[in-house]
Amino acid sequence: MSQAPSTPMSAAPASHPLPSYLQANNLGPWGVYLQQVDRVTPYLGNLSRWVETLKRPKRSLIVDVPIHLDNGTVAHFEGYRVQHNVSRGPGKGGVRFHQDVTLSEVMALSAWMSIKNAAVNVPYGGAKGGIRVDPKTLSRGELERMTRRYTSEIGIIIGPNKDIPAPDVNTDEQIMAWMMDTYSMNQGSTATGVVTGKPVDLGGSLGRREATGRGVFTVGAEAAKHIGMDISTARVAVQGFGNVGGIAGKLFAEAGARVVAVQDHAGTIYREAGLDVPSLLRHVAHTGSVVGFAQAEAIANDLFWEVDCDILIPAALEQQINAGNAGRIKARMIIEGANGPTTPEADDILHDRNVLVLPDVIANAGGVTVSYFEWVQDFSSFFWDEAEINARLVRIMREAFAGIWQVAQDNKVSLRTATFIVACKRILHTRELRGLYP
Repeated sequence: MSQAPSTPMSAAPASHPLPSYLQANNLGPWGVYLQQVDRVTPYLGNLSRWVETLKRPKRSLIVDVPIHLDNGTVAHFEGYRVQHNVSRGPGKGGVRFHQDVTLSEVMALSAWMSIKNAAVNVPYGGAKGGIRVDPKTLSRGELERMTRRYTSEIGIIIGPNKDIPAPDVNTDEQIMAWMMDTYSMNQGSTATGVVTGKPVDLGGSLGRREATGRGVFTVGAEAAKHIGMDISTARVAVQGFGNVGGIAGKLFAEAGARVVAVQDHAGTIYREAGLDVPSLLRHVAHTGSVVGFAQAEAIANDLFWEVDCDILIPAALEQQINAGNAGRIKARMIIEGANGPTTPEADDILHDRNVLVLPDVIANAGGVTVSYFEWVQDFSSFFWDEAEINARLVRIMREAFAGIWQVAQDNKVSLRTATFIVACKRILHTRELRGLYP
């Protein structure tokens, strides 16, 4: 059975209460998102009459994913695809394979995708998908069969003009290739644009794998200029060292920063003089973890939050920074590479301590921006070189951040609230222009 998503009782007017399964005491990821919407509502002006649109996903699909295991038995997995809002264009968002995936999480992630896409002004709505499974327990054949069955099950709501999945936690370009092939076989023709994050040989875009980490670095460098921080002398701590944290750490190191601590699913390492990031990336590629890296010392996981650093990059999972550890963080700036890594309570603590938080909905939007480039290239069958893609990405991220920074200054609000102001106004303005049908 799926874990019931939850939200505060006050999330909807009393005359239109949310379903009972959303009214438990546990806030959950969806409840965190609803709190964020509540905080931004006073800044929406006349558009606030449409705010309930943001609090209710347009479509939520729960599917059974049965597959034959290699031992001859049949296993069942629970899968999800949620389309939060499609007023501005097709749904867009990743698919994750993780043992802790819940409907609440996927709903929240789809909503944050709506905000993220609107914040950087790409013509997408928000969507997200996932399967509750530990993919490390599956053989390659089992993983392929599960991916293909899941794709067939959600095929009724995805498509190049309807909803476009992409890689996320524990999914990669091979998973996207299987998804694209499965959808294409069911449609009777090749549809490269149904997913992004594909192998380049199947219509994928150059620069896509590094795009999210590059976006994290880009907005971090822009924010550093505003607060007078010299990146070349900064100390950086990174949680999660995959495509997001690893690439961001590499780019910060290339800019002269010292990456002093890294934490992943298996442990935490530290070196005051700075880690050799290229060597660490090779170690992770070979062993699957930062643990055992010879040029660093192992420290307790909980001490990661107390590392003396200037920049902290949470690039793992949701709700990692909370009321229990926010007061111990020593960084001047937090760049959210992961989706939803900071709880609202932690946000308040960090704000009171003058820690600048660059929210996920702008900081990690580099991935979906280059996914948009990939989608456009697939439709035109004309592909750009990597230098052009990176230049376009940096320009869009800088322009989006500059606009959000100005909104934050004008309204004297956090960057998270400013991002929500910009994004929610764009979404709700589109909703108002389109009206209701029928």
